[in-house]
Amino acid sequence: MSTADTEVRATHPTADAAPAMTHREVLQAMTGLLAGLFTALLSSTIVATALPTIIADLKGTQTQYAWVITVALLANAASTPIWGKLSDLFNKKLLVQLSLVIFVAGSLIAGIAHNVPILLVGRVVQGIGMGGLTALAVAIIGSIVSPRDRGRYSGYMGAVMAVSMSGGPILGGVIVDSPLGWRWCFLVCVPLALIALVLLQKTLHMTTVRKDDASIDWFGALLLTAGVSVLLIWVSFAGKADYYAWFSIQTAMMVGGGIALLVATVIVESRAKSPIIPLKIVTERTTALAILASISVGIGLFGATTFLGQYFQTARGYSPTEAGLLTIPMVVGMFGGSVVSGQLITRFGHWKPFLLGGATVLIAGFALLGTIDHQTSLMLLAVFMLLVGLGTGMLMQNLVLAVQNTVSVQNIGAASANVAFFRTFGGAIGVSVLGSILATRVADLSRDGLAKLGIDAGHSGGGSLDLKALPAPVADVIRGSYGDATATIFVVAAACTVVALIAVALIPNRPLRTTVDIEEVPFAEEAAVEVEAVAAGSARTAGI
Repeated sequence: MSTADTEVRATHPTADAAPAMTHREVLQAMTGLLAGLFTALLSSTIVATALPTIIADLKGTQTQYAWVITVALLANAASTPIWGKLSDLFNKKLLVQLSLVIFVAGSLIAGIAHNVPILLVGRVVQGIGMGGLTALAVAIIGSIVSPRDRGRYSGYMGAVMAVSMSGGPILGGVIVDSPLGWRWCFLVCVPLALIALVLLQKTLHMTTVRKDDASIDWFGALLLTAGVSVLLIWVSFAGKADYYAWFSIQTAMMVGGGIALLVATVIVESRAKSPIIPLKIVTERTTALAILASISVGIGLFGATTFLGQYFQTARGYSPTEAGLLTIPMVVGMFGGSVVSGQLITRFGHWKPFLLGGATVLIAGFALLGTIDHQTSLMLLAVFMLLVGLGTGMLMQNLVLAVQNTVSVQNIGAASANVAFFRTFGGAIGVSVLGSILATRVADLSRDGLAKLGIDAGHSGGGSLDLKALPAPVADVIRGSYGDATATIFVVAAACTVVALIAVALIPNRPLRTTVDIEEVPFAEEAAVEVEAVAAGSARTAGI
């Protein structure tokens, strides 16, 4: 479509186009929304710092450590397209409130867990609630703000993300180190979610959209979740001495079954009346490339940074509070990258340079983190994490912005949710795969280190993370192994981000529209309007 076509369409707004909201009205509408998003993100960052203590207290293993994060991301990813589809059919405000209630229920279950399986159940419920909060926040903003102005509000979302990510690790560390104990890392989110619920009721006012023929493709959602789950379970346990080898009958069955379920998902989605993943939207060039970039970023971001807290506590011996403080450089970078890029995009209308720059900086940050060991200078670590934060801040929200710029307001929920889904899906893959790589590498290094002490380690890679219960020489070997093994996962993360850079480079550099909706008018209608205008002009001329 030519620029001239775009300009003609802009002069003919759709009949049902909503009037533009003022900056103050948008901020009022976002108050409760951002409060809910803050609560959800805070719960994730609190857990990331507290997890080494939680797993040690519940006598968990390295594999279970990864799965506490993976199940939440998987539930988040699986539910995100559903929430996005619902947001295109029903009242978005009610859906956000419902997701907060679900999140509170999950927090309560996780807070009272006395073993890892119950904790995992709580995390699944939390993930479903978080899926709603993240998908609906983006969809609501996309419904009330034009892409050209959306950069500044995406910057506000980035600021909330930065504050929650910086405050979460510190708060989580303080709670774990205090008499309250790690359970309050989950329970503290309950009053915050209730406050967000009240703010949403008072500040967010949206018109209810109801469709009599509304339907949800539950079968497609079930197939998608099952296929992803089978593959993640396979990669989590493959290669472990107590389970099955990478090349085995179990591997063939699980990989074959997972792929078959995903193929069935595509077939069902192509025929569904109201597909959970609209193939027409996700196969559009911009959306498809943004999804590929989001998966790559998710693998690196969630997968690699999940284990930073473990690195500082297990490998370097810092307390949870100190570990939280040490991750602040990454959060500062994310805050700066998100807010500054959002403001500059709104001012100049150019978004692609920030995506390219963000991917490049992120690759550099991960590559540098791939050189660390258990004795790396904290100053160098801070610089490396700052780069990772900067790259992430410039990439995450702006990928969604690029997609929203290409779809109508009626499809913003589905499009935004699917980008978020694939990013979180990539994160679940990253945590599972990189966690497996880390466990295997730690097992090898630990076995070599313990052999030098004359100790037969056997198959200890997935053993207990309660290092306080181990003799000092053995604990030192384990700590050193974790410190040296962590670099491997950052090298893999850097390689994944290269794919994101290639995908971003191929995204069409379309100008940001200045209207909330695409506001397309059929060519025939435009032609009729032009003919009428010419005829009217000729008539006036003849009259003169």
